[in-house]
Amino acid sequence: MLCRRTPGGRTVAALAAASAALAFTLPSGEAAAGQVRPQQGQRILPAENGDVIGSESSAFHLDPLKAIKARATAHRIMYRSTDRTGKAVAVTGTVLNPETSPHAQRPIIAFAPGTQGLADKCAPSRQLADGTEYEALPIKRLLDRGYAVVVTDYQGLGTPGVHTYMTREAQGRAVLDSVRAAQRLDAVDLPDAGPVALYGYSQGGGATASAAELAPVYAPELKIRGAVVGAPPADMNKVADSMDGSAYGAFFNYALSGLATAYDIDIDPYLTAHGRRVTNDLRDNLCTTQALAKYPFLNSRFLTSDGRPLTERLKRAPWDRIVADQQLGKRKPEVPVLLSHSALDDVVPQQVGKNLAADWCRRGATVRFAGNVVPGHIAATEATGADGLPWLADRFAGRTAPSTC
Repeated sequence: MLCRRTPGGRTVAALAAASAALAFTLPSGEAAAGQVRPQQGQRILPAENGDVIGSESSAFHLDPLKAIKARATAHRIMYRSTDRTGKAVAVTGTVLNPETSPHAQRPIIAFAPGTQGLADKCAPSRQLADGTEYEALPIKRLLDRGYAVVVTDYQGLGTPGVHTYMTREAQGRAVLDSVRAAQRLDAVDLPDAGPVALYGYSQGGGATASAAELAPVYAPELKIRGAVVGAPPADMNKVADSMDGSAYGAFFNYALSGLATAYDIDIDPYLTAHGRRVTNDLRDNLCTTQALAKYPFLNSRFLTSDGRPLTERLKRAPWDRIVADQQLGKRKPEVPVLLSHSALDDVVPQQVGKNLAADWCRRGATVRFAGNVVPGHIAATEATGADGLPWLADRFAGRTAPSTC
């Protein structure tokens, strides 16, 4: 059963009065797999972003047999965030706290997960408990350093609705509000105003980059020491051209569904009956590894009603504006950034990461671009971790951040 919390000692009645316009309607029937629900009867979101709606004890298993458990406490949470339009939404996630830590003031890492899928069963909060989360090792390594870690599920994973995959503002806000929620969670004794860092790869790299850009205005109170950004899909036009028809073509379809949801666009008219079946299957049933296995080299031109690839539509209204909205590099992060990207990335071209680093440098940010030649997008996560862990340790130690600008 999820426990209700009233941050700062406020009463439920006061919260309701402060947020009367923010009605939160729970779905009818049984909860979808992986969903965390507020206590029955709670229909009003809390007043402030990052406020905890509910929490429950969970676990972090490192294998699907659940034989190996990470040495950390785990709590699934539901917290308030905002979507790209500024509307209040409920988002779920997991707060992980290591059993021991050498840090007098335990840092919190906001871990933005990479592509999980769109179905509720793909929510990291569920997969961490089930031992099926493919980013378990990067998370464990952060815990082994004595850092607390909060992992967001993003909007629409673990909560009603479609996951707004690749929507820049919604993802960045969900990451920042996850830190606030971890700081305010009564069940875990973490510093209310302690040091923070951001970390993510692939989709998570884009979400981390977005969070770093948004933080000065959206969450200025957070004491963010730095951001580790791995292989960020910063330019959707270039990423879409690279991805459509590749071994990772399902990811392009994810983006179509996620952005259509965020911008309230009906994509059915673009698709054939077969295209709708594939899109619905990817949206409702398959997590990342299942999707890549079932639909390898998925090419959107075989799904569209006019036989043309959907990448062409991205260059026409309304999609051209939507794609432009997701562009990273137009805002300056006020914190140091490590940007890691492989020259042999087969999903997000390294030039996309180089361009983002250059855009930030031109705006006066402190950026270290760490290129590598690890073959393949998935394998290069290890290079990000190898560069990122010592870089984070230096940030928390107060050392001057290096720059390649």
